[in-house]
Amino acid sequence: MIQLTDNAVSAVRTALAGTSTPAAGLRIMVQAGGCAGLKYSMGFVETPDPTDHLIEADGVRIYVDAASQPHIAGTKVDFITALEGSGFAFENPHAAAKCSCGKSFG
Repeated sequence: MIQLTDNAVSAVRTALAGTSTPAAGLRIMVQAGGCAGLKYSMGFVETPDPTDHLIEADGVRIYVDAASQPHIAGTKVDFITALEGSGFAFENPHAAAKCSCGKSFG
């Protein structure tokens, strides 16, 4: 489904440890929007949906909803620390185009 780099796993683990409410894991979704047509969205999941696809990497659980699965199958997720800012970066083989910030694709 998707692959998380060691940096991404570490960033998710840190974020989950810092949340004030218990979370089962992190959801990665694709929604309409952004400059290129589709955008990535991430958030904590308290109770996963039974139709979610579960990805486990070094004890970190990532949930992907059924509608997002075809858009992000084969995607590599990294966490980048740069002078301009830090954040998750997506390398998506299904993206025909993407915006300059890397947060949306088409």
